[in-house]
Amino acid sequence: MAGSIKLKGSQGLPGLQRRPLLFPPLDESKPFSRWPPANLFRETMAANWLAPVLLTASGRPVFLPNEVERCLISAVDLDAEENPALPTLRSGLLVLTSHRILWIDESSTSGRAIPLAAVVHAFPPKKSLRSMFASPRIRIQVSVSPDGRVGEKGTRSEMVTIVMRGKNDPDVFYGRLLEVLRSRTWEASEGSEGRERGSGSGEGEGSARVRMPVVGVSGILRKEQEMWESTDKSLQEAFHDLNALMSKAKEMVQLAEKMRQKLLLGSSAQGSANDDELGSKQEMQDWLLSVGIVSPVTKESAGALYHQQLSRQLADFVKLPLEKAGGLIALIDIYCLFNRARGTELISPEDLLQACALWEKFDVPVMLRKFDSGVMVIQNKAHSDDEVFARITSLAQKPDALRMGISPSDAALTLGIAPALAKEHMLTAESKGLLCRDVSPDGFRFYINLFKEIDPSDIYSSYNLYI
Repeated sequence: MAGSIKLKGSQGLPGLQRRPLLFPPLDESKPFSRWPPANLFRETMAANWLAPVLLTASGRPVFLPNEVERCLISAVDLDAEENPALPTLRSGLLVLTSHRILWIDESSTSGRAIPLAAVVHAFPPKKSLRSMFASPRIRIQVSVSPDGRVGEKGTRSEMVTIVMRGKNDPDVFYGRLLEVLRSRTWEASEGSEGRERGSGSGEGEGSARVRMPVVGVSGILRKEQEMWESTDKSLQEAFHDLNALMSKAKEMVQLAEKMRQKLLLGSSAQGSANDDELGSKQEMQDWLLSVGIVSPVTKESAGALYHQQLSRQLADFVKLPLEKAGGLIALIDIYCLFNRARGTELISPEDLLQACALWEKFDVPVMLRKFDSGVMVIQNKAHSDDEVFARITSLAQKPDALRMGISPSDAALTLGIAPALAKEHMLTAESKGLLCRDVSPDGFRFYINLFKEIDPSDIYSSYNLYI
Protein backbone atom coordinates (compact mmCIF):
# COMPACT_ATOMS: atom_id res chain seq x y z
CA MET A 1 0.00 0.00 0.00
CA ALA A 2 1.38 3.39 -0.99
CA GLY A 3 2.58 5.58 1.84
CA SER A 4 2.81 2.74 4.38
CA ILE A 5 6.07 1.47 5.91
CA LYS A 6 6.26 -1.84 7.68
CA LEU A 7 9.24 -2.44 10.03
CA LYS A 8 10.15 -5.72 11.67
CA GLY A 9 12.45 -5.18 14.63
CA SER A 10 15.37 -2.90 13.68
CA GLN A 11 16.33 -4.60 10.43
CA GLY A 12 14.68 -1.96 8.27
CA LEU A 13 17.02 0.85 9.47
CA PRO A 14 20.76 0.17 9.75
CA GLY A 15 21.36 2.86 12.40
CA LEU A 16 18.52 1.78 14.71
CA GLN A 17 19.43 -0.45 17.67
CA ARG A 18 17.18 -2.23 20.13
CA ARG A 19 17.02 -0.75 23.65
CA PRO A 20 15.76 -2.43 26.82
CA LEU A 21 12.13 -1.71 27.65
CA LEU A 22 11.42 0.63 30.56
CA PHE A 23 8.26 -1.35 31.45
CA PRO A 24 7.54 -5.05 30.91
CA PRO A 25 5.40 -5.81 27.85
CA LEU A 26 1.64 -6.13 28.15
CA ASP A 27 0.11 -9.54 28.52
CA GLU A 28 -1.59 -10.23 25.18
CA SER A 29 -4.02 -12.65 26.86
CA LYS A 30 -5.30 -9.72 28.97
CA PRO A 31 -5.87 -6.87 26.51
CA PHE A 32 -7.04 -4.47 29.21
CA SER A 33 -4.09 -4.96 31.57
CA ARG A 34 -2.00 -1.89 32.39
CA TRP A 35 1.34 -1.34 34.07
CA PRO A 36 2.08 0.14 36.53
CA PRO A 37 -1.15 -0.86 38.36
CA ALA A 38 -3.60 2.04 38.42
CA ASN A 39 -4.96 0.98 41.81
CA LEU A 40 -1.56 1.48 43.44
CA PHE A 41 -1.36 5.01 42.10
CA ARG A 42 -4.90 5.86 43.15
CA GLU A 43 -4.45 4.46 46.67
CA THR A 44 -1.27 6.47 47.09
CA MET A 45 -3.06 9.61 45.99
CA ALA A 46 -5.93 8.87 48.39
CA ALA A 47 -3.48 8.57 51.27
CA ASN A 48 -2.01 11.96 50.40
CA TRP A 49 -5.37 13.60 49.76
CA LEU A 50 -7.22 13.01 53.05
CA ALA A 51 -6.00 12.15 56.52
CA PRO A 52 -6.68 8.58 57.73
CA VAL A 53 -9.22 7.79 60.45
CA LEU A 54 -8.54 5.42 63.34
CA LEU A 55 -11.23 2.74 63.73
CA THR A 56 -12.15 0.49 66.64
CA ALA A 57 -12.36 -3.28 66.43
CA SER A 58 -16.05 -3.01 65.53
CA GLY A 59 -15.49 -0.42 62.79
CA ARG A 60 -16.54 2.67 64.75
CA PRO A 61 -14.36 5.80 64.38
CA VAL A 62 -12.13 6.87 67.24
CA PHE A 63 -13.22 10.38 68.17
CA LEU A 64 -11.07 13.31 69.20
CA PRO A 65 -11.44 14.91 72.65
CA ASN A 66 -14.85 16.67 72.96
CA GLU A 67 -15.89 15.39 69.49
CA VAL A 68 -19.58 14.41 69.14
CA GLU A 69 -21.52 12.77 66.32
CA ARG A 70 -24.12 14.92 64.61
CA CYS A 71 -25.33 12.97 61.56
CA LEU A 72 -24.75 9.63 59.77
CA ILE A 73 -25.69 8.77 56.19
CA SER A 74 -24.88 5.69 54.12
CA ALA A 75 -23.97 5.10 50.46
CA VAL A 76 -22.04 8.35 50.03
CA ASP A 77 -19.30 9.21 47.51
CA LEU A 78 -16.58 11.82 47.94
CA ASP A 79 -15.46 13.26 44.61
CA ALA A 80 -12.81 15.89 43.86
CA GLU A 81 -14.26 17.35 40.68
CA GLU A 82 -11.56 19.94 40.03
CA ASN A 83 -8.72 17.40 40.30
CA PRO A 84 -9.41 14.25 38.22
CA ALA A 85 -6.12 12.74 39.38
CA LEU A 86 -7.56 12.25 42.87
CA PRO A 87 -9.58 9.05 43.31
CA THR A 88 -13.28 9.05 44.12
CA LEU A 89 -14.20 7.42 47.43
CA ARG A 90 -17.32 5.42 46.62
CA SER A 91 -20.23 3.97 48.59
CA GLY A 92 -19.14 4.59 52.17
CA LEU A 93 -20.58 5.75 55.45
CA LEU A 94 -20.39 9.50 56.03
CA VAL A 95 -20.22 10.66 59.65
CA LEU A 96 -20.61 14.35 60.44
CA THR A 97 -19.14 15.26 63.81
CA SER A 98 -18.49 18.50 65.63
CA HIS A 99 -14.87 18.48 64.40
CA ARG A 100 -14.65 16.50 61.15
CA ILE A 101 -16.39 14.92 58.18
CA LEU A 102 -15.53 11.22 58.28
CA TRP A 103 -15.84 8.77 55.39
CA ILE A 104 -15.66 5.04 56.22
CA ASP A 105 -15.61 2.39 53.52
CA GLU A 106 -18.35 -0.19 53.19
CA SER A 107 -16.34 -2.94 54.92
CA SER A 108 -15.49 -0.63 57.88
CA THR A 109 -11.77 -1.36 57.55
CA SER A 110 -10.45 2.11 56.66
CA GLY A 111 -11.59 5.71 56.65
CA ARG A 112 -10.68 9.25 55.67
CA ALA A 113 -11.34 12.60 57.33
CA ILE A 114 -11.91 16.20 56.27
CA PRO A 115 -11.36 18.58 59.21
CA LEU A 116 -14.13 21.16 59.46
CA ALA A 117 -11.47 23.78 60.10
CA ALA A 118 -10.43 23.28 56.45
CA VAL A 119 -13.95 23.90 55.08
CA VAL A 120 -14.13 27.39 53.60
CA HIS A 121 -17.73 27.32 52.37
CA ALA A 122 -20.59 24.85 51.89
CA PHE A 123 -22.96 25.17 48.93
CA PRO A 124 -26.58 23.99 49.25
CA PRO A 125 -27.93 21.21 47.01
CA LYS A 126 -29.19 22.46 43.66
CA LYS A 127 -32.92 22.52 42.97
CA SER A 128 -33.58 21.91 39.29
CA LEU A 129 -35.41 19.55 36.99
CA ARG A 130 -32.20 17.69 36.29
CA SER A 131 -31.46 17.21 39.98
CA MET A 132 -34.76 15.37 40.41
CA PHE A 133 -33.40 12.45 38.37
CA ALA A 134 -29.83 12.48 39.74
CA SER A 135 -28.25 11.78 43.11
CA PRO A 136 -28.26 14.79 45.45
CA ARG A 137 -24.95 16.62 45.63
CA ILE A 138 -23.55 19.00 48.23
CA ARG A 139 -20.36 20.81 47.31
CA ILE A 140 -17.90 22.07 49.92
CA GLN A 141 -14.89 24.29 49.35
CA VAL A 142 -11.82 23.14 51.28
CA SER A 143 -8.33 24.53 51.70
CA VAL A 144 -5.48 22.44 50.29
CA SER A 145 -1.77 22.61 51.09
CA PRO A 146 0.89 22.74 48.32
CA ASP A 147 1.49 18.98 48.63
CA GLY A 148 -2.20 18.26 47.91
CA ARG A 149 -3.40 17.51 51.45
CA VAL A 150 -6.69 18.89 52.74
CA GLY A 151 -5.93 20.88 55.87
CA GLU A 152 -6.67 24.02 57.83
CA LYS A 153 -3.67 26.04 56.69
CA GLY A 154 -3.81 25.70 52.91
CA THR A 155 -2.53 27.91 50.13
CA ARG A 156 -5.34 27.20 47.67
CA SER A 157 -8.89 25.85 47.65
CA GLU A 158 -10.62 23.00 45.84
CA MET A 159 -14.17 21.74 45.58
CA VAL A 160 -15.18 18.40 47.09
CA THR A 161 -18.58 16.98 46.17
CA ILE A 162 -20.62 14.84 48.55
CA VAL A 163 -22.79 12.54 46.42
CA MET A 164 -25.67 10.82 48.23
CA ARG A 165 -26.56 7.56 46.53
CA GLY A 166 -29.00 6.27 49.13
CA LYS A 167 -32.38 7.48 50.31
CA ASN A 168 -31.10 10.42 52.32
CA ASP A 169 -32.46 13.93 52.74
CA PRO A 170 -29.79 16.37 51.50
CA ASP A 171 -31.50 19.37 53.11
CA VAL A 172 -31.31 17.82 56.59
CA PHE A 173 -27.63 17.02 56.20
CA TYR A 174 -26.88 20.48 54.80
CA GLY A 175 -28.71 22.12 57.70
CA ARG A 176 -26.72 20.17 60.29
CA LEU A 177 -23.49 20.91 58.42
CA LEU A 178 -24.22 24.63 58.61
CA GLU A 179 -25.00 24.36 62.33
CA VAL A 180 -21.68 22.65 63.01
CA LEU A 181 -19.74 25.13 60.87
CA ARG A 182 -21.34 28.09 62.62
CA SER A 183 -20.79 26.70 66.11
CA ARG A 184 -17.05 26.11 65.43
CA THR A 185 -16.79 23.67 68.30
CA TRP A 186 -13.25 22.65 67.37
CA GLU A 187 -12.03 26.17 68.18
CA ALA A 188 -13.62 26.04 71.63
CA SER A 189 -11.90 22.70 72.30
CA GLU A 190 -8.53 24.10 71.29
CA GLY A 191 -9.12 27.18 73.45
CA SER A 192 -10.03 25.12 76.53
CA GLU A 193 -6.91 22.98 76.12
CA GLY A 194 -4.81 26.13 75.79
CA ARG A 195 -6.32 27.61 78.94
CA GLU A 196 -5.64 24.40 80.86
CA ARG A 197 -2.02 24.42 79.73
CA GLY A 198 -1.76 28.08 80.74
CA SER A 199 -3.28 27.48 84.14
CA GLY A 200 -1.04 24.49 84.69
CA SER A 201 2.11 26.50 83.95
CA GLY A 202 1.47 28.93 86.82
CA GLU A 203 -0.87 31.59 88.12
CA GLY A 204 -0.51 35.23 87.27
CA GLU A 205 0.59 37.98 89.55
CA GLY A 206 -2.96 39.33 89.83
CA SER A 207 -4.29 36.14 91.35
CA ALA A 208 -1.32 36.07 93.71
CA ARG A 209 -2.20 39.57 94.94
CA VAL A 210 -5.90 38.76 95.47
CA ARG A 211 -5.46 35.53 97.40
CA MET A 212 -4.62 35.72 101.05
CA PRO A 213 -1.76 33.57 102.33
CA VAL A 214 -2.79 30.43 104.19
CA VAL A 215 -1.22 30.84 107.64
CA GLY A 216 -2.20 29.06 110.83
CA VAL A 217 -5.59 27.64 111.80
CA SER A 218 -7.50 30.67 110.50
CA GLY A 219 -5.90 30.24 107.09
CA ILE A 220 -6.88 26.57 106.96
CA LEU A 221 -10.46 27.39 107.97
CA ARG A 222 -10.62 30.16 105.37
CA LYS A 223 -9.39 27.77 102.70
CA GLU A 224 -12.03 25.17 103.63
CA GLN A 225 -14.71 27.89 103.60
CA GLU A 226 -13.67 28.93 100.09
CA MET A 227 -13.76 25.33 98.95
CA TRP A 228 -17.27 24.80 100.35
CA GLU A 229 -18.49 28.02 98.76
CA SER A 230 -17.09 26.94 95.40
CA THR A 231 -18.73 23.52 95.73
CA ASP A 232 -22.06 25.08 96.72
CA LYS A 233 -21.91 27.44 93.75
CA SER A 234 -21.20 24.53 91.37
CA LEU A 235 -24.17 22.59 92.77
CA GLN A 236 -26.47 25.59 92.40
CA GLU A 237 -25.38 26.08 88.80
CA ALA A 238 -25.76 22.36 88.04
CA PHE A 239 -29.30 22.12 89.41
CA HIS A 240 -30.47 25.42 87.98
CA ASP A 241 -32.22 23.64 85.12
CA LEU A 242 -31.92 20.43 83.11
CA ASN A 243 -29.73 21.92 80.41
CA ALA A 244 -27.18 23.17 82.91
CA LEU A 245 -27.18 19.74 84.58
CA MET A 246 -26.50 18.00 81.27
CA SER A 247 -23.68 20.42 80.45
CA LYS A 248 -22.10 19.77 83.84
CA ALA A 249 -22.40 16.03 83.28
CA LYS A 250 -20.65 16.41 79.94
CA GLU A 251 -17.83 18.32 81.62
CA MET A 252 -17.48 15.56 84.21
CA VAL A 253 -17.22 12.93 81.46
CA GLN A 254 -14.53 14.97 79.73
CA LEU A 255 -12.69 15.40 83.03
CA ALA A 256 -12.87 11.67 83.66
CA GLU A 257 -11.44 10.96 80.21
CA LYS A 258 -8.51 13.32 80.84
CA MET A 259 -7.83 11.73 84.24
CA ARG A 260 -7.91 8.29 82.65
CA GLN A 261 -5.32 9.36 80.08
CA LYS A 262 -3.10 10.75 82.85
CA LEU A 263 -3.42 7.49 84.79
CA LEU A 264 -2.45 5.49 81.73
CA LEU A 265 0.57 7.70 81.13
CA GLY A 266 1.54 7.56 84.79
CA SER A 267 1.26 3.78 84.97
CA SER A 268 3.44 3.36 81.89
CA ALA A 269 6.04 5.82 83.18
CA GLN A 270 6.26 4.40 86.70
CA GLY A 271 6.82 0.72 86.19
CA SER A 272 8.35 0.20 89.64
CA ALA A 273 5.24 1.05 91.68
CA ASN A 274 4.13 -1.35 94.38
CA ASP A 275 1.07 -3.60 94.14
CA ASP A 276 -1.15 -1.39 96.33
CA GLU A 277 -0.55 1.66 94.13
CA LEU A 278 -1.15 -0.35 90.97
CA GLY A 279 -4.35 -1.78 92.44
CA SER A 280 -5.67 1.65 93.43
CA LYS A 281 -4.84 3.04 89.98
CA GLN A 282 -6.60 0.11 88.33
CA GLU A 283 -9.72 0.67 90.47
CA MET A 284 -9.69 4.39 89.68
CA GLN A 285 -9.27 3.65 85.97
CA ASP A 286 -12.18 1.17 85.99
CA TRP A 287 -14.36 3.73 87.75
CA LEU A 288 -13.48 6.45 85.25
CA LEU A 289 -14.12 4.14 82.32
CA SER A 290 -17.64 3.50 83.63
CA VAL A 291 -18.49 7.20 83.99
CA GLY A 292 -20.04 7.56 80.57
CA ILE A 293 -19.84 7.60 76.78
CA VAL A 294 -18.89 10.98 75.37
CA SER A 295 -20.74 10.58 72.05
CA PRO A 296 -23.56 8.00 72.33
CA VAL A 297 -25.32 6.88 69.15
CA THR A 298 -28.84 8.36 68.97
CA LYS A 299 -31.76 7.99 66.59
CA GLU A 300 -31.53 11.67 65.80
CA SER A 301 -27.94 11.51 64.61
CA ALA A 302 -27.86 8.01 63.08
CA GLY A 303 -31.32 7.89 61.52
CA ALA A 304 -31.84 4.63 59.60
CA LEU A 305 -28.38 3.44 60.68
CA TYR A 306 -29.28 3.64 64.37
CA HIS A 307 -29.28 -0.07 65.22
CA GLN A 308 -26.22 -0.77 63.07
CA GLN A 309 -24.10 1.93 64.73
CA LEU A 310 -25.55 1.10 68.16
CA SER A 311 -24.42 -2.50 67.65
CA ARG A 312 -20.87 -1.41 66.84
CA GLN A 313 -20.70 0.97 69.81
CA LEU A 314 -22.06 -1.73 72.13
CA ALA A 315 -19.41 -4.19 70.90
CA ASP A 316 -16.70 -1.68 71.87
CA PHE A 317 -18.33 -0.95 75.22
CA VAL A 318 -18.67 -4.54 76.49
CA LYS A 319 -14.93 -5.29 76.27
CA LEU A 320 -14.07 -4.00 79.73
CA PRO A 321 -17.10 -5.54 81.57
CA LEU A 322 -16.40 -8.89 79.88
CA GLU A 323 -12.76 -8.85 80.97
CA LYS A 324 -13.78 -8.13 84.57
CA ALA A 325 -16.51 -10.82 84.49
CA GLY A 326 -14.29 -13.57 83.06
CA GLY A 327 -15.57 -13.49 79.49
CA LEU A 328 -19.29 -13.99 80.23
CA ILE A 329 -21.88 -11.53 81.53
CA ALA A 330 -25.67 -11.49 81.72
CA LEU A 331 -27.55 -9.42 79.18
CA ILE A 332 -29.51 -7.60 81.89
CA ASP A 333 -26.25 -6.48 83.52
CA ILE A 334 -24.99 -5.07 80.22
CA TYR A 335 -28.32 -3.29 79.77
CA CYS A 336 -27.89 -1.51 83.11
CA LEU A 337 -24.21 -0.66 82.57
CA PHE A 338 -24.75 0.58 79.01
CA ASN A 339 -27.69 2.80 79.93
CA ARG A 340 -25.80 4.24 82.87
CA ALA A 341 -22.90 5.09 80.57
CA ARG A 342 -25.23 6.73 78.02
CA GLY A 343 -26.62 9.16 80.60
CA THR A 344 -29.91 10.66 79.41
CA GLU A 345 -29.84 8.86 76.02
CA LEU A 346 -31.40 5.64 77.31
CA ILE A 347 -32.23 2.70 75.06
CA SER A 348 -35.02 0.14 75.31
CA PRO A 349 -34.52 -3.61 75.83
CA GLU A 350 -35.76 -4.18 72.26
CA ASP A 351 -33.05 -1.89 70.90
CA LEU A 352 -30.43 -3.79 72.90
CA LEU A 353 -31.61 -7.15 71.54
CA GLN A 354 -31.59 -5.88 67.95
CA ALA A 355 -28.10 -4.44 68.42
CA CYS A 356 -26.81 -7.75 69.80
CA ALA A 357 -28.47 -9.72 66.98
CA LEU A 358 -26.56 -7.66 64.40
CA TRP A 359 -23.21 -8.91 65.74
CA GLU A 360 -23.54 -11.96 63.49
CA LYS A 361 -23.14 -9.69 60.44
CA PHE A 362 -20.10 -7.84 61.78
CA ASP A 363 -16.63 -9.11 62.53
CA VAL A 364 -16.64 -8.37 66.27
CA PRO A 365 -15.05 -10.47 69.05
CA VAL A 366 -18.30 -10.81 71.07
CA MET A 367 -21.51 -12.77 70.59
CA LEU A 368 -24.99 -13.23 72.08
CA ARG A 369 -25.68 -16.63 73.63
CA LYS A 370 -28.92 -18.17 74.87
CA PHE A 371 -28.94 -21.09 77.32
CA ASP A 372 -31.51 -23.88 77.24
CA SER A 373 -33.38 -22.29 80.13
CA GLY A 374 -33.79 -19.05 78.18
CA VAL A 375 -31.14 -17.00 80.01
CA MET A 376 -29.33 -14.71 77.55
CA VAL A 377 -25.70 -13.69 78.05
CA ILE A 378 -22.95 -11.89 76.17
CA GLN A 379 -19.65 -13.68 75.88
CA ASN A 380 -16.32 -13.43 74.09
CA LYS A 381 -15.90 -15.64 71.07
CA ALA A 382 -12.67 -16.88 72.63
CA HIS A 383 -14.56 -18.05 75.73
CA SER A 384 -14.31 -21.83 76.14
CA ASP A 385 -16.94 -23.89 77.97
CA ASP A 386 -14.46 -26.74 78.37
CA GLU A 387 -12.29 -24.63 80.67
CA VAL A 388 -15.35 -23.76 82.77
CA PHE A 389 -16.39 -27.41 82.97
CA ALA A 390 -12.88 -28.41 84.03
CA ARG A 391 -12.94 -25.91 86.91
CA ILE A 392 -16.42 -27.07 88.00
CA THR A 393 -15.48 -30.77 87.97
CA SER A 394 -12.29 -29.97 89.87
CA LEU A 395 -14.38 -28.19 92.51
CA ALA A 396 -16.85 -31.12 92.68
CA GLN A 397 -14.04 -33.62 93.34
CA LYS A 398 -12.86 -31.99 96.56
CA PRO A 399 -13.47 -34.04 99.75
CA ASP A 400 -16.19 -31.74 101.12
CA ALA A 401 -17.91 -31.57 97.72
CA LEU A 402 -17.91 -35.38 97.38
CA ARG A 403 -19.79 -35.60 100.68
CA MET A 404 -22.07 -32.54 100.55
CA GLY A 405 -22.07 -31.57 96.89
CA ILE A 406 -21.71 -28.05 95.52
CA SER A 407 -24.30 -25.34 95.04
CA PRO A 408 -24.48 -22.65 92.30
CA SER A 409 -23.19 -20.16 94.87
CA ASP A 410 -20.07 -22.27 95.44
CA ALA A 411 -19.41 -22.46 91.72
CA ALA A 412 -20.06 -18.73 91.38
CA LEU A 413 -17.33 -17.95 93.93
CA THR A 414 -14.89 -20.21 92.09
CA LEU A 415 -15.70 -18.90 88.59
CA GLY A 416 -16.13 -15.27 89.61
CA ILE A 417 -19.55 -14.93 87.97
CA ALA A 418 -23.16 -14.48 89.08
CA PRO A 419 -24.90 -17.49 90.73
CA ALA A 420 -27.53 -17.56 87.96
CA LEU A 421 -24.85 -17.97 85.30
CA ALA A 422 -23.01 -20.55 87.43
CA LYS A 423 -26.23 -22.56 87.66
CA GLU A 424 -26.59 -22.50 83.86
CA HIS A 425 -23.04 -23.80 83.45
CA MET A 426 -23.70 -26.58 85.95
CA LEU A 427 -26.91 -27.61 84.18
CA THR A 428 -25.01 -27.70 80.90
CA ALA A 429 -22.31 -29.83 82.53
CA GLU A 430 -25.03 -32.15 83.78
CA SER A 431 -26.42 -32.54 80.26
CA LYS A 432 -22.93 -33.56 79.12
CA GLY A 433 -22.71 -36.25 81.82
CA LEU A 434 -20.08 -34.53 83.96
CA LEU A 435 -22.31 -33.80 86.98
CA CYS A 436 -25.45 -35.24 88.57
CA ARG A 437 -28.08 -33.26 90.39
CA ASP A 438 -29.92 -33.60 93.70
CA VAL A 439 -33.00 -31.43 94.28
CA SER A 440 -34.04 -30.84 97.86
CA PRO A 441 -35.94 -28.16 99.83
CA ASP A 442 -32.58 -26.44 100.29
CA GLY A 443 -32.18 -26.09 96.53
CA PHE A 444 -29.94 -27.65 93.91
CA ARG A 445 -26.85 -29.65 94.89
CA PHE A 446 -24.51 -31.02 92.24
CA TYR A 447 -22.17 -34.01 92.58
CA ILE A 448 -19.49 -35.45 90.38
CA ASN A 449 -20.81 -38.15 88.04
CA LEU A 450 -19.19 -41.50 88.91
CA PHE A 451 -20.89 -43.38 86.05
CA LYS A 452 -19.56 -41.54 83.01
CA GLU A 453 -19.49 -44.72 80.92
CA ILE A 454 -23.30 -44.81 80.83
CA ASP A 455 -24.72 -43.41 77.63
CA PRO A 456 -27.31 -40.75 78.59
CA SER A 457 -29.25 -41.42 75.37
CA ASP A 458 -29.57 -45.16 76.16
CA ILE A 459 -30.12 -45.33 79.89
CA TYR A 460 -32.39 -48.42 79.97
CA SER A 461 -30.00 -50.74 78.13
CA SER A 462 -27.18 -49.61 80.43
CA TYR A 463 -29.36 -50.30 83.45
CA ASN A 464 -30.15 -53.84 82.24
CA LEU A 465 -26.46 -54.40 81.60
CA TYR A 466 -25.57 -53.54 85.20
CA ILE A 467 -28.39 -55.73 86.53
